[in-house]
Order: sequence, then C-alpha cells, then structure tokens
Amino acid sequence: MSEQNTPAPAAEPLPETGPAPEPVSVPDPGPVPEPGPAPLPETLSAPESAIAGSSPVPPRPTEPPAVPAAYAVDPVWAVPVTGAVPVTGPRPPRPRRRVLRAVARWAVAAVVCGGLGAGAAFGVSDQERGDVPGLSTLSDGRWEYPRLSLPALPAGAPRPFTEANTAQVHHADLRALLLPAPRGATADKRLAGGWVSTDQYLSEYTEEHRDDLRLALRDHAVRHIAARGWRMPDGTTSRIYLLRFPSVAFAEGYKDSQIAPVTDAGVPLAAAPVTELDEDYAETTAVTFTSAYPFVEPKPYGATQVRGAYVLAGDTLALIVHEKKGGAPRVPFDQTLILQNQLLG
Repeated sequence: MSEQNTPAPAAEPLPETGPAPEPVSVPDPGPVPEPGPAPLPETLSAPESAIAGSSPVPPRPTEPPAVPAAYAVDPVWAVPVTGAVPVTGPRPPRPRRRVLRAVARWAVAAVVCGGLGAGAAFGVSDQERGDVPGLSTLSDGRWEYPRLSLPALPAGAPRPFTEANTAQVHHADLRALLLPAPRGATADKRLAGGWVSTDQYLSEYTEEHRDDLRLALRDHAVRHIAARGWRMPDGTTSRIYLLRFPSVAFAEGYKDSQIAPVTDAGVPLAAAPVTELDEDYAETTAVTFTSAYPFVEPKPYGATQVRGAYVLAGDTLALIVHEKKGGAPRVPFDQTLILQNQLLG
C-alpha cells in the first residue's frame, strides 16, 4: 500500500487579553498597639419592671417531647444510652459455675460429716464397754484374766485328744498350762507357777491322809507337779495344782482309788474337812474329753469357806482351791474352773 499523508489540524486562536492591571498600593498600617487587659463585662441586670411584668416560667417537663414520625429513629439502628447491645433473640443459658460451686460445697460438707462420724464410731468401738457412758455394765464379780492361748507343742507332737495320741498325753510344758493370775492379784511366792515338791501338794490335805497319798503318787508314777497361787484384793486366795502322770490310765487310777470325789471331795482338805459336791455347777460348761468335780464347804463353816474342784484331762489331774473369809463367792470360782479346764482341753 502507498503511504497517505494526513493533514494536521489547525491550531485554535488564543483569546485576547486586555491591558495588564496596575499594581495596588497598600497603605502603611502604622504602629501596632500593645495588648492590654481586656475590659470586664458589666453584669447585666434586667430591670425590675421587666421582671415584674414578665410571664411565669413554665414547669419542667417530666417526659421527653414527642418526636415526629418523620424523624423517628429505627429501633434496629438505635444505640442504647448504656452502651449495651440490645438482646432481640432468646436469653442465653445461665452459666453452670454456680451449680458447680453448690455441688462442691455439698461434697465438702458430706466428706466432713462422714469423717466426723467415722472418727466418733472408731472412738466408741475402740473403748471397752465399761468405759463408754451409758453402756457400762455392773460387775458380777468376775475377775479380769489376761487373754489365754494354748502353749506351743514340740515339733511333730500331737494334741492330747487326737487319734494319734491314744494315751492322751499333754506334750506341752506343764507350767505353761497353768492358768495365769488375774489382774490385781498378788502372787504367792511359794506357788509362783513353777515346779513344786510332793510335800507342797500334800500340804493341802489333812495330815492323817498324807502318807497314803504319797504312796499312791509313787505307785501311779506321777512325773511332775506344777502350781500357781495368788491373793485378790477382796481377800480370796487361790491355789491351782497340776499333776502329770504317764498316761490317762494312771491319772484316772489315782483319782478313783485315792481321791474318789463321788459324794464329796473324797480325801478331806486341811482347810475344809467337810465338803459336799456342788450340784449347782453347770456340767455343760465342761470341756470335751475332760471331767470336772466341783465341791463346796457347807454351812456352818469356820472363819473361812472353801470351794474346790478336780479336773481330769488325759494324763493330767488338776486341783483348784478358793478360800475366803466370810464365804467364797461362786462367780470367780466358776470362772477359774472353766478357764483352767479350757487350757487342759
């Protein structure tokens, strides 16, 4: 293609300007006065005639003036004076902090009450019955013995009343089978819980029967004699003798042929020449495989009264004697008899 030359547009003519304005002369302002204190305004006071003739002041409105409907504000865009965001939806649920605090308080109260109750229960149960107010029981005369336990046996030795022990022999130490003294007792130095001589045992019987009994003990081959005695604060004296024979046959033969406690104590005691069987003693308290023969000194007795008993338990024969001025009480004697029987059973 051949180049074509486009003609340039013609320039527009500028507007004509008039003659230049002449400079304006500014007058000299002169010296500037120094600032001074501003004059105080005079207090305006209304003339009395104006106050007297003026109309009365209207009362203060109690409600805001009504706003024309055209200038009313849309409640959606209104901003409360307090600055809080208006709530237009349902009220949010109450926080659970108060509920949790209440539950915690009740839990603490329950724990404290439970601890106090448990402590009180432990304190009451830990005391003896007689130490708890309102639960004390009047004493019936029983003595306070220590807790009893059977002595240990040699290794492989059977109990006296088992099939493997036909002779019914007590393999335990005879001294360990003696009933211990109760609380408050004063020990008898002659009968301190150890071995005693045959003469000491025979001193419990009248003098005219001692030689026969000595010979009978030799014939029945008595092995050991152990004894314990004490005196209680009320004046009751107690003496317990344990005689061990080779077997139950020897112990029973000595009891039947020499002592013979059938209608009375058999051989008279030195402290009670006359005795009779105690028929009021409950036979149901006797321990299995043992036999108890209690007797008592009937009225009129002398300065003291005697209660006694024999207990046959296998190879061992026991003599129990209680003596007290004015009368030997039944309850502590029955208690001593039962406990000594249990140690031999």
